[in-house]
Amino acid sequence: MPKSKRSRTFNLTQVNKKTREQKDKLFQNIRDAVPEYQHCFVFSVDNMRNNYLKDVRRELSDSRLFFGKTKLMAKALGQTPEEAVAPGIEAISRLLAGNVGLVFTNRTPESVLGYFENLVLVDFARAGVTATRSFTIPTGVVYATAGEVHPDNDIPLEHTLEPELRRLGVPTRMVKGKVVLGDEDGQGEAYVVCKEGDVLDSRQTRLLKMFDVCLSEFKVKVLAYWSAANGEVTEVDPSAMDQD
Repeated sequence: MPKSKRSRTFNLTQVNKKTREQKDKLFQNIRDAVPEYQHCFVFSVDNMRNNYLKDVRRELSDSRLFFGKTKLMAKALGQTPEEAVAPGIEAISRLLAGNVGLVFTNRTPESVLGYFENLVLVDFARAGVTATRSFTIPTGVVYATAGEVHPDNDIPLEHTLEPELRRLGVPTRMVKGKVVLGDEDGQGEAYVVCKEGDVLDSRQTRLLKMFDVCLSEFKVKVLAYWSAANGEVTEVDPSAMDQD
């Protein structure tokens, strides 16, 4: 009987070796970056998106950015004064927990802080995200943005989406080729997709995306930064330092 093409053998020792090499490379890259740059910033990310983080890397192309593997990053910097790769940088290691990363740069702290403070990118919310505002589908003919813009500047929702709306729990129907909620003249009860503060589920996020409603914000919050000139760590978010 011929051997199935789907039957493949993987050498796990090779996979583990590659992973080990990648970790060793990251470890060394972080240690090598310390003497090359004047400042090391530790930052956290709200509503992580890889594509947006790539944009940050491009914007800070003269700097080095590391994200993830917090234990490895902390070990690379040193977790005690004796282990520290540079004086005082061990204080940064204590902040490396959760969704955080490092930026090594020669830019001034003011310019880096200003860049991140103004960096707010919106995206469609994912399940588990807290709604930053309420969203309701008005009664009457359902438009593409469900009332987010004036009807004069909007278009009726594609009729092909009506079955999907009903599947997601919205009691719509077709009237003269248009998707309608309640009565065509606007009588009836509007449909609340979410309220501010709701923890969104997959059904709600699907409805929000159908109407191009973005409730997720990609934000980078600087927790603190270390400066080579004095070996000191300057806190930017006091609550982060209090967690130590």
